[in-house]
Amino acid sequence: MKVFSTLALAAVMTTVALPASAQFAKPEDAIKYRQSALSVLGTHFGRLGAMANGKMAYDAKSAQESAEIVAFMSKLPWAGFGAGTEGGKAKPEVWKEQAKFHDLSDKMQAEAVKLNAAAKVGNVDSLKAAFGPTANSCKSCHDSFRNK
Repeated sequence: MKVFSTLALAAVMTTVALPASAQFAKPEDAIKYRQSALSVLGTHFGRLGAMANGKMAYDAKSAQESAEIVAFMSKLPWAGFGAGTEGGKAKPEVWKEQAKFHDLSDKMQAEAVKLNAAAKVGNVDSLKAAFGPTANSCKSCHDSFRNK
């Protein structure tokens, strides 16, 4: 578990430098960037979901670490959705309905912050209470803007 956490942290730190430039040489680079950020986010969110749903033993330290990564990663993928970066799993509606897309991404980021705060409480009930709204915010965006 420590090895994976270390690798995940290394991946996170690597992606921290990318938004600073936010210039992608090719549209494929932007797609790869956003998909990578969302993949790391999804992996850690999945762990939280497994704990919240009783499919995995609750571990307060692991929950706190994953929630912190989710909150951080929730800020990153949006730089990869610039004009001319259509494709990947994103529907064309991302670029046609920018206001709605940004609203849903902002809501997801806000819920990720709440999830992070709930995980810091250190009990599964707090995690469960915050997990549902966060999952719903993810689902809202996926339903509107992600190809299956």
